[in-house]
Amino acid sequence: ASLESYVRTRKRLQVSPSDLKEALYPDGATDKKSSAAIDTLFTTSAGCFVSLKKDGELRGCIGTIMAAQKNLAEEICENAISAGTRDPRFPSVSKDELPKIVYDVDVLSRPEPIETVGDLDPKRYGVIVSTDDGRRGLLLPDLDGIDSVQQQLDIAARKGGIDLARDTVRLERFKVVRHT
Repeated sequence: ASLESYVRTRKRLQVSPSDLKEALYPDGATDKKSSAAIDTLFTTSAGCFVSLKKDGELRGCIGTIMAAQKNLAEEICENAISAGTRDPRFPSVSKDELPKIVYDVDVLSRPEPIETVGDLDPKRYGVIVSTDDGRRGLLLPDLDGIDSVQQQLDIAARKGGIDLARDTVRLERFKVVRHT
């Protein structure tokens, strides 16, 4: 809803737990588990990535490694808007495209440093490759076509402008909870 609102009005949507419950359950029939899950969005913070797909193809993806907003609900909203309007690989999502956009949200665990590439598994862990001068590349886990640790490292390094053969790098891994 946040991207749709922003594309249509250029205003950010302010969402409360009760607004979200009403939007998801207009008849008021939310169960305790669903209600608690919605409340958690407003009481926790974490980094997350929002991926937009149109007709099965990537249409935008932006995220944060660590929380930048006051809660996860706002983090998701901000990253959804950014994925639709600020991903440099794509033009901004148009009003006409909105009905075809499908959202994936990956909520990240706190990244942990690793010592060897043997600690990576591209199906289970995302990877962050970084250098002392601030360059950094990230790749989410369990992506189609990424089957080896080396592929994962190469892509993450390339995204960060890092040469794995020349640069001294730090490696971190993280898990995600993927919502599709």
